[in-house]
Amino acid sequence: MTKKITNNRPQPDQVLMEIADYVVKHHVNSDLAYNTARYCLMDTLGCGLEALSYPACSRLLGPIAPGTVVPYGARIPGTFHQLDPVQAAFNIGLLVRWLDFNDTWLAAEWGHPSDNLGGILAVADWLSRQAQASGKPPLTMRDVLTAMIKAHEIQGCLALENSFNQVGLDHVVLVKVASTAVVTYLLGGSRDQIVDALSQAWVDGQSLRTYRHAPNTGSRKSWAAGDATSRAVWLAMLTMKGEMGYPSALTAKTWGFYDVLFGGESFKFQRPISQWDEYVMENILFKVSFPAEFHAQTAVECAMQLQPLVVHRLSDIERITIRTHEAAIRIIDKTGALNNPADRDHCMQYMVAVTLIFGRLTAADYEDDVAADPRIDQLREKIICIEDVRFTQDYHDPDKRAIANGMTVVFNDGYALEEVMVEYPAGHKRRRDVGMPLLEEKFKKNLARCFSARQQQAIANLCLDKNRLEAMPVNTFVDMFCIDLISP
Repeated sequence: MTKKITNNRPQPDQVLMEIADYVVKHHVNSDLAYNTARYCLMDTLGCGLEALSYPACSRLLGPIAPGTVVPYGARIPGTFHQLDPVQAAFNIGLLVRWLDFNDTWLAAEWGHPSDNLGGILAVADWLSRQAQASGKPPLTMRDVLTAMIKAHEIQGCLALENSFNQVGLDHVVLVKVASTAVVTYLLGGSRDQIVDALSQAWVDGQSLRTYRHAPNTGSRKSWAAGDATSRAVWLAMLTMKGEMGYPSALTAKTWGFYDVLFGGESFKFQRPISQWDEYVMENILFKVSFPAEFHAQTAVECAMQLQPLVVHRLSDIERITIRTHEAAIRIIDKTGALNNPADRDHCMQYMVAVTLIFGRLTAADYEDDVAADPRIDQLREKIICIEDVRFTQDYHDPDKRAIANGMTVVFNDGYALEEVMVEYPAGHKRRRDVGMPLLEEKFKKNLARCFSARQQQAIANLCLDKNRLEAMPVNTFVDMFCIDLISP
């Protein structure tokens, strides 16, 4: 006999309500979080400015219908485009993620919480221009930084104990969820509207990781976050028009997210949502030296140390052994042909080989002209990765959050160099004294790609002045990063 299904609408899932409560009720009072968010803002926009020099990225920018300019629309840093907030979110998200150089969070799930800036900045800028046009006060950059902190916390805390990659889903699902929550709030959404919008984000079909892994690795991984954060803006705006939510989007038997896409398991939390604060932003990982997938950052640091000792003996190398953690082996331990830049920047062996040969690793080193050097593939074939269980344990330890790699070079005559090992990359919280000056240097270098010396100095001075930056209207801030609208 078929069991009857009740049609009584349930209360919203607890996770949806608690995330909404965090967004609405939590007051950020951590100076460390705001200071880190300011550096995150600088670094994220800088990464976007660098991405503009790559035609494969810049050709995707602009409105869907060529020539469209939206009155009081959000502007896109480094360009003359002025767009609706959904397409603006895609553009900004595309820019900041293209080179895999923005901040990173590593846990059971990986990801890049600054991807949320695409939706946050687009909506905040659009709202500010709309407000000023009607004689109302705009949002300030303090509002943007607060939204960034909360988005980082949502994405990062969901990632601590829940591995979406293990069930084949891409980590950008968490960008969509986090962006949806904070953008709905920026739009003036109530707690209940945030719940409704969040349910839409979870009900949405989620991206597969197909485009991140062999044999299908491709450029979609560079715009997937832009897609996710722009979709979040669309869902948030739809909700603000009165669109209904789906209260048991996660827990509905057979049809909910848990049963359909998460193997019937419910989310686990290292820290209860009611205790969320600013942990993720305060501990975020910056890529300060190399545009390398983050699990390889310390391996590249090891290779930089070894490069002077091996560069003149590359043909004499018998093997290179990299002690690493399980996540690195699962994501970037790759052999065989590498078909495009997206393939190469997710290959541990490629990144290490380039560094040992040239003594550098830049975004340009993933392009075809560099990859054509036969020495790279010759050296790749000699590099093996092995898991060190302790490295994996320290990777998951919330008090360490290490991303360790150790590298040993053995020559054909049997002589072996002493292993070089780095536990914490320069962008780790434990190395902020090293990382932050490098981050400032990286930001200034990226400003120089687009702006005059005078404008570079004005932007840098503003971003390094906490009080002045936080008080600035969002649209005024964004205008400083844009090209004159009449000069496309």
